[in-house]
Amino acid sequence: MSLEPDPPADAEEEDWLRAALAGDRTASARLVERYWDRLYRWLCHLTRDRHAAEDLTQETFLKALAALPSFRPGSNFRAWLFRIGHNNFVNLKRATRRTRHPLPDDLTAAGTGLAELAVEDREALAVVGEAVAELPADFRSALLLRVEEGLSFREVAKVLGTTEETARWRVFKARQKLMKVLAPELLPPGAAAGE
Repeated sequence: MSLEPDPPADAEEEDWLRAALAGDRTASARLVERYWDRLYRWLCHLTRDRHAAEDLTQETFLKALAALPSFRPGSNFRAWLFRIGHNNFVNLKRATRRTRHPLPDDLTAAGTGLAELAVEDREALAVVGEAVAELPADFRSALLLRVEEGLSFREVAKVLGTTEETARWRVFKARQKLMKVLAPELLPPGAAAGE
């Protein structure tokens, strides 16, 4: 397991963090603006409920801003924020038993230019979205942090409160499960049978 330091935050974000810590509401708003959509989208994938994801996103930012004095300068703010979001999700999951629902259509479309895609592309995205939604929560959260958020395995491990090796394994297993489900859907007709 590597003990490399977190990648440095950009200078602008570090300035916002210092200002937010000093009570600057504009700086706090900029941090929220920078990460709201990404955190919301990730929590929406985890909860499969837009309203719950919105509540969790709001709760995460409230907790993060209140806990800002405990944030270690030079650390990865995004990973720290997503860790708080993950903890909120785990607490929600413990408090209620949820049934599985497919991803909302507007979430799949958010920011992807889906309106311009061909019908086949939309159908393929829907199949992938449904397959991702059916992954176990641990695998789904690790995969989405790695693929959608571009976090390193080390950062994924920090967010999920696990080891780097476990994070790698979860992403690997998620991809393996997706390939098993999606291969018949994505291969041309007859290809799976070796024709």
